[in-house]
Amino acid sequence: MADPGSGGNLPLALPPAPEEASSSASSGNPSHPHSLQGLLQMAVTACPGDPEPPPEPMTEERRQWLQEAMSAAFRGPREEVEQMKSCLHALGLPTPHAAGEDELAADQQEREGALELLADLCENMDNAADFCQLSGMHLLVGRYLEAGAEGLRWRAAHLIGTCSQNVAAIQEQVLGLGALRKLLRLLDRDPCDTVRVKALYAISCLVREQEAGLLQFLRLDGFSVLMRAMQRDVVKLKVKSAFLLQNLLVGHPEHKGTPVFHGDGPAAGGLLIRTEHSPFPRARAGGTLWPGDRFSPKGSGSAGRLSWG
Repeated sequence: MADPGSGGNLPLALPPAPEEASSSASSGNPSHPHSLQGLLQMAVTACPGDPEPPPEPMTEERRQWLQEAMSAAFRGPREEVEQMKSCLHALGLPTPHAAGEDELAADQQEREGALELLADLCENMDNAADFCQLSGMHLLVGRYLEAGAEGLRWRAAHLIGTCSQNVAAIQEQVLGLGALRKLLRLLDRDPCDTVRVKALYAISCLVREQEAGLLQFLRLDGFSVLMRAMQRDVVKLKVKSAFLLQNLLVGHPEHKGTPVFHGDGPAAGGLLIRTEHSPFPRARAGGTLWPGDRFSPKGSGSAGRLSWG
C-alpha cells in the first residue's frame, strides 16, 4: 500500500496548544487538548452547570489556537481531493514511448504508487464518490485494466473493487463502463496470478447483492469462468472462486440449473462438493454440482462447505 509519508489517510493532528504559565497547571485549570477528540471533550465538560470558575474573556492566543484547530479538522477532506487530482493527473499522462529503460521503470513505479495511494484514499466512501466524479473510473476501465504491466493491471482491478464494494451508485457506473467483461477476461486469461485474484475481488464487489451485476455476469457466462478459475493451481484463487460461487448459488438457487453445472463439460474437473446433508465428496469430471446437491445454511449467512481433492 501507499507509503505513510506519501499522503494517505493519516490521523488529523491539532496544532500545538499555546504555552501557559506554570501557575495555571498548579491551580487546577485543565491543559489544552492535543487532538480533535480532546477538543470535543473539553467543549462537553465546559458546558454551563458549574458556576465556578467565573467566565473569562478568551485571550487572543486561545482564539488563534481554536481557529487553527478547526482549520486542521476540516482541511483533511480538501487535501485528499487534491491528492486524488494529482494521482489522476499522473495516471492520465501518456506513456513515454521513446524513453530509456530506467525512465520507463520510474514512470511505471510512479503510476503504481498513484494507484496505491488512490486505493488507500478510496477506502473512504466519500473519497470513492469523489474519485468517480473526477472521471477516475473511466481511466481505470478504459486504460489500466488492459495495461501492459501486470503491476498496473492488478492495482487497477483492486481499486475498482475498493470503490465499488457496497456502493450501488458506483457499481452501476462501473457496470455501465463495461468493466465486468474485462475483469472476467483477466480472471480467465491473464498470465499473472495476482491479476487474476484481484480481478476476482473486483468481480465479487460488482455481483454480490447487486442484481444488475449478476445479470451481466450471467450474460457473460461468468459461472463458466468461475469454474475454470477453481481448476487453477493457485490456492487463493480456488478458495475465493469457490466462495463467490457458493455465495451466488445460496442467494440465487434458481441458477443451479445453469448448464455449466451438469454433464461432462471441461469446466467441471476436480471440485469436491460437500454439503450438510451429503458428507461424502461428489468428485469426478462432470460431477461438480449435481442436481440433488443442496446448499444448506448452518445459520444466517452461512452455507454448505466446499472443498477440493
